[in-house]
Amino acid sequence: MSRWQELTGGTSGDEYAARFAALARSGKDVHGEARFCAALVPAGARVLDAGCGTGRVAIRLAELGYDCVGVDLDDSMLDVARAHAPELPWFRADLAQFDPALLGIAADFDLVVAAGNVFPLLAAGTEAAVVKRLAGALRPGGLLVAGFGLDAAHLPVPPGIRLPEYDASCAAAGLALVDRFATWDAEAYDGGGYAVSVHRASP
Repeated sequence: MSRWQELTGGTSGDEYAARFAALARSGKDVHGEARFCAALVPAGARVLDAGCGTGRVAIRLAELGYDCVGVDLDDSMLDVARAHAPELPWFRADLAQFDPALLGIAADFDLVVAAGNVFPLLAAGTEAAVVKRLAGALRPGGLLVAGFGLDAAHLPVPPGIRLPEYDASCAAAGLALVDRFATWDAEAYDGGGYAVSVHRASP
């Protein structure tokens, strides 16, 4: 069972969506992840939102002209995504066993994004397998972007994967570190408790 399932019971889709809706109404920017990704690849690029949750990132990128696919294991989150954007392809899958071919989609994404603490909330011990699966969904030269907390202040669960472990998993999957930031606004990484990492597949 994933840490996310242990934390939420797989029933928090509506609550999660309501929280972000309230943030948006208050004037908070809730599209930093989509804006970050849009700066990396041009409109029209294929984007996989891995651990898409309620679809916030994929839906915004689709609005900006990207060809988006969302994948998540939590039915309650996917129900919200499908309600808000029924025209987009949403798939239920465990990222540790993610196989685009089994879902009938091409494994040639220009960018895969894992936002919202996806990696720290995976089932313990599956992180390297997930990196390998996501790397396998990229076209040559494609990008894997992952943002996640590294300490208790940035996570709802005890810290799990560390950056050296994540980088090692990426290297083993044929991905090279391109850049690392402290926020989705591309602030320079300073060794703090949150990191957004960009890795590239071999051309």
